[in-house]
Amino acid sequence: MLAAGKDSALLRYSIGNEHMKARDWRAAIGALERSVALDPGFTAAWKLYAKALDQAGEPSAALDAYRKGIEVAQRKGDRQAEKEMTVFARRIERTLGAR
Repeated sequence: MLAAGKDSALLRYSIGNEHMKARDWRAAIGALERSVALDPGFTAAWKLYAKALDQAGEPSAALDAYRKGIEVAQRKGDRQAEKEMTVFARRIERTLGAR
């Protein structure tokens, strides 16, 4: 689909999700970063992007992504995503604070 010029946030999200399943964090980050660039209001992409960053050992970047995702979720009224990302963000904050 990409070769045919059919790039989209959903396609990049799907590619990122497959890379996550394969535990290829760097490839997942690249795809998910593109997903949120194509659609900054894509709450699920922010959540998965932040998770990929955290799994790749980039907690500060993950925390930033979670915070952006939380803002998006609040604007969209997506309470469940907001709650989930808030929990993950707090875990990272505690970890970073313990260093």
